[in-house]
Amino acid sequence: MTTQQTVTTIIVLLTYAGVAIGRIPGLRMSRATIALVGAALLVLVGTINEQQAYSHIDLGTILLLGAMMVINANLRMAGFFDLIGAQVLRLARTPRMLLALVIAASGILSAIFLNDPVCILFTPFVVDLTLRLKRDPLPYLIGLGAAANVGSVATITGNPQNLIIGQSSGIPFLTFLAYLGPVAVVGLVICWVVILVCYPGEFRGTLPTIAIEEPRTFKPLLNRTLMVVVVLMIAFLAGLPIVPSACIAAGLLLVSRLKPQKLLAIDWDLLAFFGGLFVVTGAIEVSGLSEQLFALVQPLLQGSVTTLSLMTGILSNVVSNVPAVLLLRSEIPSLVNPQQAWLTLAMSSTLAGNLTLLGSAATLIVAEVARTRGVHLGFMAFLRAGVPITILTLLIGIVWLTLVT
Repeated sequence: MTTQQTVTTIIVLLTYAGVAIGRIPGLRMSRATIALVGAALLVLVGTINEQQAYSHIDLGTILLLGAMMVINANLRMAGFFDLIGAQVLRLARTPRMLLALVIAASGILSAIFLNDPVCILFTPFVVDLTLRLKRDPLPYLIGLGAAANVGSVATITGNPQNLIIGQSSGIPFLTFLAYLGPVAVVGLVICWVVILVCYPGEFRGTLPTIAIEEPRTFKPLLNRTLMVVVVLMIAFLAGLPIVPSACIAAGLLLVSRLKPQKLLAIDWDLLAFFGGLFVVTGAIEVSGLSEQLFALVQPLLQGSVTTLSLMTGILSNVVSNVPAVLLLRSEIPSLVNPQQAWLTLAMSSTLAGNLTLLGSAATLIVAEVARTRGVHLGFMAFLRAGVPITILTLLIGIVWLTLVT
């Protein structure tokens, strides 16, 4: 290993460690700023030059993620998520039914609208609702976060790593859904059963009757946004290009009398985070480190769905799922069955995010938002249900993909 590669390795490892932990002790840095500083240092030391850095930023993924955020912002302003929350409360009669509805709503909406925004919008609702009902919020919050990950495995638009895989693989939306949709459905049932087993005392009896406030909705915006979303889903299912379709849908929603600041209330930190990570992984490729790394693990990559799933799951919990996918994506096209490998990468990187509270952004969001509401979802509390959920859903995913791909 050359001196340049040694310096690159140190910067990359420190960057990934910061991304995995989510902070730098003594500094107020987020995952986005850590990734951007790591990218800047790699340019500074000459590992990757300016033009190479630009070329490694996947603009299609950034545009798709931004477009989905615009759609989410319109749904939020229109009161769509409040409407779903109120409907969940109306249907729930027992704690078991409430958990099932939280899991179903989180999983289905995450598959369509990205899991991270769903967690941001639904966590306050779940905390407030469970406290009003005098229930323990923790099992419902775990169900929310775990279901957001499991449900998002079904589609290309379900989570950030799937966006990258969809853009890199060229797998049609409907094909992706046909292969991984069944894994998500069975996985949501597993989430419900595991949480019931882990918290038996919470799910006895019935729920008290509480007053349900009529959700505030802006019907013109709601109708317009839902119409755009339906047309977008039809475009996806029809096999039209995903990125242009999503950008056109977002563009239509930006034609509005509302303030642009509200329409563009998207997670710019997440977009910056992706930009920084694209440059960091690009530096790994340019420096030759990725070639050396994958020479060691090539037998595992060429192996079965099981070996690739286990390697991806471990890597996802070491450096987080998005960096894991960015590291592995350059090697997938050279494998014997690339489509199977892409689907395995999507399945395992997403489901492995439920192993610990730090495994995915979705579960971290649930914990952080709940903390602002006075509810502490700790590492060990999540681990109690997260480990069996991860093992069982990964097992289902491995068996299914082995049989059908």
